[in-house]
Amino acid sequence: MTSLHTNPLFARLADAERILVAGAGGGFDIYSGLPLALSLLHQGKEVRLANLSFSALEGLPSDDWAAPDLVAVTPESGLHQSYFPERTLAQWLHGHGYPSTVYAFPRTGVRPLRAAYRALVELHRVDAVVLVDGGTDILMRGDEAGLGTPEEDLAGVAALAGLDDIPTRLVVSVGFGVDAYHGVNHVQVLENIAALERDGAYLGAFSIPRATREGALYLDAVEHAQEHTPDHPSIVNGSIAAAVRGSFGDVRFTDRTRGSELFVNPLMSLCFAFDLPGLAARCLYLDRIEDTHLMRQVHSRIAAFRETIVTRPPRSFPH
Repeated sequence: MTSLHTNPLFARLADAERILVAGAGGGFDIYSGLPLALSLLHQGKEVRLANLSFSALEGLPSDDWAAPDLVAVTPESGLHQSYFPERTLAQWLHGHGYPSTVYAFPRTGVRPLRAAYRALVELHRVDAVVLVDGGTDILMRGDEAGLGTPEEDLAGVAALAGLDDIPTRLVVSVGFGVDAYHGVNHVQVLENIAALERDGAYLGAFSIPRATREGALYLDAVEHAQEHTPDHPSIVNGSIAAAVRGSFGDVRFTDRTRGSELFVNPLMSLCFAFDLPGLAARCLYLDRIEDTHLMRQVHSRIAAFRETIVTRPPRSFPH
């Protein structure tokens, strides 16, 4: 038990020396973990970054592959690709004097993803992993009205849930509300967080203030990513960054949101933290995706599971 003035997430990481911060859902998810990663670096921790990637990793040279399904991305990797969030982040890190390798996993099923995580953990003797989701669909247990896009997120949860030899495994969700546009009902998100609290798996929440060093650097990194990926900027991190800046309501930062009404608000800058094994234990279909090798198998197994259940009806906020 910690004191009120102690952040439970950082308390769980206090004794860890080598920490892996990984983006769960692909794309720019690793950016959602950047404030946490920078804070740990500033505390003197050895921090590695990784991300489940939507980029064309198969075209990279063999020297870039640290292990099967594990690529070491540097500022010079894959210069022929215009969309490469891991390289864009590596370039930003290099420009600011931070370690600039960002590891990337291709979109696979649970078995190869777990093997890739194990290889990375062994390579750097990692003793703690924080899986970060830009959004809240990683918190869906399976019987909600809508699950968002859970395939990549829960493949990562399942992969790490099977690595019992890692002393500390955590999940952070940042960007409350952004998954409403993928059908997630956020009253059910709050209901799930309450259940995780009852189970002892909820570690509380904290915000990303722009007045902090890490908050300011995060805003700079998101702006850099938007400049270098103008055709496909991150809506999730654009929304989180807008919230960190104090913007509110239907904020416009990309043409990708044309025709949609955003609701940027301070809750989007909150980081909700959880014990990963506790979160995994509440997922109703995790056993069904355990033996998958391909991401399309994860998708079909979740879809098949959904056909066997009666979902919880969506609820609206009472005020």
